[in-house]
Amino acid sequence: MTQFRRKARLGLLLALAPVAAVAEPPAELETLSVTASRDRRAPGSLAESLSSVSAAELQRARAVHISEALARVPGTWISRGNGQEHLTAIRSPVLTGAGSCGAFAITEDGVPVRGTGFCNVNQLFDLNSEQAGRIEVLRGPAPVLYGSDAQHGVINLISAPPGEGGDRLSLEAGANDYLRFGTSIGRSAGRHGYRLSANGASDGGFKDDSGFDQQKLTLRHDFDGDGLSARTLLNLSNLNQETAGYVSGKDAYKVASRKRENPNPEAFRDSRSARLQTRIEGATDGGSHWQLTPYARYTDMQFLMHFLPGTPLEENGQRGVGVKSAYFFSDPDGWSLTSGVDLELTEGWLRQSQESGFSSFPAGQQYDYEVAAAVAAAFSKADWRLSDSTRLAAGARFEYLRYDYDNRMISGDTAEDGSVCISSYTGAEGCRYSRPADRRDDFTNLSIDASLLHRFGDSLTGVARLARGFRAPQATELYRLQNGQLRADLDSESIDSLELGLRGTVEQVHFSLTAFYMEKADVIFQSSERLNLSDGETRHYGLEYDLGWQLADRWRLALAGTLARHLYTNDVSAPGASEWIETSGNDIDTAPRQMHTLNLQWSPGEATAAELQWQRMGAYYTDIENDHRYAGHDLLSLRLRQRLSEKVEVGLRVHNLADVDYAERADYSSLGGGDRYFIGEPRSLFADISFVL
Repeated sequence: MTQFRRKARLGLLLALAPVAAVAEPPAELETLSVTASRDRRAPGSLAESLSSVSAAELQRARAVHISEALARVPGTWISRGNGQEHLTAIRSPVLTGAGSCGAFAITEDGVPVRGTGFCNVNQLFDLNSEQAGRIEVLRGPAPVLYGSDAQHGVINLISAPPGEGGDRLSLEAGANDYLRFGTSIGRSAGRHGYRLSANGASDGGFKDDSGFDQQKLTLRHDFDGDGLSARTLLNLSNLNQETAGYVSGKDAYKVASRKRENPNPEAFRDSRSARLQTRIEGATDGGSHWQLTPYARYTDMQFLMHFLPGTPLEENGQRGVGVKSAYFFSDPDGWSLTSGVDLELTEGWLRQSQESGFSSFPAGQQYDYEVAAAVAAAFSKADWRLSDSTRLAAGARFEYLRYDYDNRMISGDTAEDGSVCISSYTGAEGCRYSRPADRRDDFTNLSIDASLLHRFGDSLTGVARLARGFRAPQATELYRLQNGQLRADLDSESIDSLELGLRGTVEQVHFSLTAFYMEKADVIFQSSERLNLSDGETRHYGLEYDLGWQLADRWRLALAGTLARHLYTNDVSAPGASEWIETSGNDIDTAPRQMHTLNLQWSPGEATAAELQWQRMGAYYTDIENDHRYAGHDLLSLRLRQRLSEKVEVGLRVHNLADVDYAERADYSSLGGGDRYFIGEPRSLFADISFVL
């Protein structure tokens, strides 16, 4: 079955070959950020901690997985699982399990990829990051223009405009039978501009019985009229993946004979998504301007939950519509106001089933429910010029979220036919999975944001920012319950944040330093009895830095990283553990205290470029008791590019240049084999060729 699935998908990939892989970027230009304000603003005028990965940087990386592209962003770790799977950390630990989903807003041109309350921890694979104009990462609680699901930060993909990059075709090949084809074509005609970007990739997989095929298509149309402009974006993506799970055993990632081991050869993930949005902008006679962005989206996914007993099959999806609006007013006296209303309707569904049953895990259907969600939010943010060098900004957002849950099975913790499960381990009655009766839940939340920005001179700026963010419970946390829990009375998580920053330029050095302190309350977690609770408390503090140094005409160094602590401040317990644990003061698991990335670039001539990258992943605990630990690792990567003519360019990339033993992510499970690892790949070589059409 696996070979048939891969052959069928490879045929689809080859069909895309004539319109295939990654467009080359234009020369880098000064860009205006839109992530923190919905309006075009110079990054230096923003108090938020914002990093941008340009089109040129994306194309130097030519990432097989988006973790490679975002490795240069301070305070950010995209932890790769297998294939295109991942978990995210932005000013946070890598969050897993209950309470992990929805901590980060994943958006494209400012519009969320998934509906509020229906996130997926892997949803970055929905984005066509390979052909983006740039990717902006906002660290810490998002400003009031965002609501729930932007608690720790925002990853916003900015689509490539029609007029940049030209027409390109490229082909890549590399380790593990990796192939990627792609094209990007742009046109301008009068007031209209168009860009088509498409790519298809096939990866044979380093692990046994693994690999993926993926296709992405982006269509963008720009219209610039008299006093009115519109940008329409259509995105389609398809992922078919054979998944490899954790490899268990102390230091298994160091054992050569186990590196290709796949304990879950039957596991797979199939995901499809479609999104459409149009951003309409206009100006008023008084000099103000406005935005209106209607959007629609659809996702559908099936995957085998190899990490659960009985390996159940999950099928889930969502469809929704929404509109985001903003009105921008500026006064000649030096103050401005941004206000808007956001509305969204989403219908989500989830089914879970298992072929054969045992103990408290019943065969057949285990969940089958639908949830309709409605979101209404209003926000306003004002900005005052206190003096020529000082600006003050403050804002607030009120958001209302309602869930209407419809259970399409028998309520309770029985099997599909109503029979009672008996645990073969304890003799207790009741199935592992519980289904609440139909119900409605609503949540109201208020977020605030205040900042002060002061210029000490032409080359030095200081910022201070206070923010309170929130995260409403996700639908799965409320309605996908276990062990007889028939009602999860969960509160919205809240996060309070203070950050102080210093940014500037000293001769050939550009730098940014940010110190942050955050406290979270009502953190959702799953207790030792596998009950979803919202009594957790955590603390997060640290220092982020970003430095660029033009060493000489042909040499440039970029260094970014973070030193941080992420701590429990009360006692919690691990799912399936026998008792509550004294965790207060412990490091949260999978929370490195340090992460660093250095990129050294050398351009010996206009046609040649080289980049050496060093990544340092610090040590971290793999369990909440802090009894087990991963020692961290250092990785080197080398990237070379050579322009052969005005129309042909070639590239070479070497991942894990020193061929070190490492884990993409380490974990510990008292019930799942102890130390577990997603094993990192050995030295891997990739080559590409690009043509100007």
